[in-house]
Amino acid sequence: MAGTFSQIYIQVVFAVRSRNSLIHSTWEEELYKYISGICKNKGQKLLAINGMPDHIHILIGLKPSSCLSDLVREIKKSSNDFINEKRFTTSKFQWQEGYGAFSHSHSALDNIISYINNQKEHHQKHTFKEEYISFLKKFEIAFKDEYLFEWIS
Repeated sequence: MAGTFSQIYIQVVFAVRSRNSLIHSTWEEELYKYISGICKNKGQKLLAINGMPDHIHILIGLKPSSCLSDLVREIKKSSNDFINEKRFTTSKFQWQEGYGAFSHSHSALDNIISYINNQKEHHQKHTFKEEYISFLKKFEIAFKDEYLFEWIS
């Protein structure tokens, strides 16, 4: 019987609602482990996860039977509940609607993993808005400003 063979690597990027800087360094590692567990429980392979206080990057080896939007919805919903139940923030935590999803080749994985792991250093030079818009342009994704994340000026 023939099998299904695939190589699907997706970098997912999403932000905290209103781009508030709520992800604190004292608990971000716990959040990343929790999200890693969600991916594993959904049968996906998490290759890298990191972010900033206002957004997060996740690189996933996606199974062809998985629906990306369902996976991201579950990651956002469950991690949102986790953060609020743990009372990591004094106000109600919520992820912003929407996300970016960017596909990568196997040969690019080392560079993408390094990029995600070095988010703190990268954002000393570039804002999240600059980063996100550069992804959209690099991947030739048409967009309208009014449908992007809420930006902090």
